[in-house]
Amino acid sequence: MAFPYMEAVVGFMILMYIFETYLDLRQHAALKLPTLPKTLEGVISQEKFEKSRAYSLDKSHFHFVHECVSILMDSAILFFGVLPWFWKKSGDFLVVVGLNAENEILHTLAFLAGVMIWSQITDLPFSLYSTFVIEARHGFNKQTIWLFFRDMFKGIGLSILLGPPIVAAIIVIVQKGGPYLAIYLWGFMFVLSIVMMTLYPILIAPLFNKFTPLPDGELRERIEKLASSLKFPLKKLFVVDGSTRSSHSNAYMYGFFNNKRIVLYDTLIQQCKNEEEVVAVIAHELGHWKLNHTMYSFIAVQILTFLQFGGYTLVRNSGDLFQSFGFDTQPVLIGLIIFQHTVTPLQHLVSFGLNLVSRSFEFQADAFAKKLGYSAALRAGLVKLQEENLSAMNTDPWYSAYHYSHPPLVERLAALDEPDKKED
Repeated sequence: MAFPYMEAVVGFMILMYIFETYLDLRQHAALKLPTLPKTLEGVISQEKFEKSRAYSLDKSHFHFVHECVSILMDSAILFFGVLPWFWKKSGDFLVVVGLNAENEILHTLAFLAGVMIWSQITDLPFSLYSTFVIEARHGFNKQTIWLFFRDMFKGIGLSILLGPPIVAAIIVIVQKGGPYLAIYLWGFMFVLSIVMMTLYPILIAPLFNKFTPLPDGELRERIEKLASSLKFPLKKLFVVDGSTRSSHSNAYMYGFFNNKRIVLYDTLIQQCKNEEEVVAVIAHELGHWKLNHTMYSFIAVQILTFLQFGGYTLVRNSGDLFQSFGFDTQPVLIGLIIFQHTVTPLQHLVSFGLNLVSRSFEFQADAFAKKLGYSAALRAGLVKLQEENLSAMNTDPWYSAYHYSHPPLVERLAALDEPDKKED
């Protein structure tokens, strides 16, 4: 008797939903607490705490509904054989329009087009509610309905433009790869990731946001001086108009080798009380670069990608696996989808491990900024960002350990204060 792969996958999905819902309930209880954590008393204003609490609880209620609908839909799609049915219907569609349904590339693209339409339809109500009800209610949403749909259609257009050649290349590689398939797939994805990381900030990101050089002045001079002191090869320094869509703030850097760029959200500059706080946030980001966190993360992703493709090559010809999910053929894309479902338990463990590493990196970057003399400014900047973004002040330790890639504010402030206490 063949192993019931599909039933096992659906069963694990439901178990994970129950476990993560338990963590969500713990976090919801923490969000309902009427008082600030002791370490944030006198640091965060009561007014900001109440606003943060209301915003976090709104998002939490929405999350419960969204996750419940998602697990019902995902389980039904697998359990009732929607995937093989839709694969057959996409082939029938090709016949109707006069194309060859036996051509796996065309069949796959037709299948993906249907999946994209379905995803847009099912996700749209949640996206609209999140943006124009929750975010707007708490003063974050700045975009119009026109801008929302314009961004959505731009994203669809990019998928239509970039998706077909990438999908076609993957199918050909799998069909022709032979015993070295995992190496060829990893090599293709490695090159693709480099190309996309190069082209995204230059060609794609400007389609959605406006990037302008940071004006000359003290802030620019201080950032350039800091970068120079660390031998960071800063080539360009931009401000992005994040305020056209949201009042949330951030900063990031990108680029390869000696062509690095730093991007500041205009909301970050507006929210921080003084330039020292902005520079401290940049010092934290440069700490990630100086401590090779970006390189380590990239290497980890490449190793995991290679291992995934290695596992895929071991199971891609398993007829029992495909039959368990209702397929009597073995399409490349379907094989990848099924494999992703079967290794979901491992993916959850890997995600948890990566979050642990990421939080460690954040502490290290904070400590790096402190060594540069930005402890007070970074502390003030983190508090300001927490307040302005209305981030959760009370967090459940189990929930944050499982979900958060960044430590809660309480832990970061404690870590920044700890060296001072030792020195005293």
